Amino acid sequence: MSTPTLLAVAHGTRNPAGPETVRALLDRVRALRPWLEVAEAYAEIASPLLEDVAAVADGPVIAVPLMLARGYHALVDIPGRLRLSSDGWNGHTVMARPLGPHSLLGAALVDRLSAGRKADAVVLGAAGSSDPAGISDVRVAARLLARRLQRPVSYGFVAAGEPSLAAVVDDLRRRGARRVAVASYLLAPGFFHDRTLAAGADHVGPPIGAHDAVARLILRRYDEALVRGRLGSQVAAAG
Repeated sequence: MSTPTLLAVAHGTRNPAGPETVRALLDRVRALRPWLEVAEAYAEIASPLLEDVAAVADGPVIAVPLMLARGYHALVDIPGRLRLSSDGWNGHTVMARPLGPHSLLGAALVDRLSAGRKADAVVLGAAGSSDPAGISDVRVAARLLARRLQRPVSYGFVAAGEPSLAAVVDDLRRRGARRVAVASYLLAPGFFHDRTLAAGADHVGPPIGAHDAVARLILRRYDEALVRGRLGSQVAAAG
């Protein structure tokens, strides 16, 4: 079997800076592993959509969801659509884990937070999820960032889930924090980052974006899925 294509599947946004960020990130992945075929796709809104890429895929594929936590897209939507498109992939498709939580994301967040590290309080601002697993992943990500910064880090959400980021920022102020900084737990600019900027913090770091640590993490998730897929093929053959 040929080396599987790495299919990176991002959420998608109407903000053109979103796909630009994803492409810059995937360029870093290609620079780290130039012999690997890397394809770009989106779950919704932006193009090319997952199904459009599936229609022209040739050979085995490992889909890596560019999601920072578990949730509907990573656990249900993308795997389900891949199964429906399995004929186009010659039946050889393996789904990788979402990117987060992981210490490499913590390293990227510290870099992006920049001057915000000197604030009185730091909050991890995430999109959120209706899935308890996604909420749990963000909680772990906040702990990983706290370990990097060697200080407490709260977390809050700008879409689904509690607590809301604005409420967390307000609560920290009531408890005496004069300057509150938010580390943006988002991959690219778009609607969710706009809401993060509107949450009332004194400093908001940019989305994680095209960072070398994230490029390495994408390849790590690809390699994990590659090993799992080969082991699964061996078990199926033995059966």
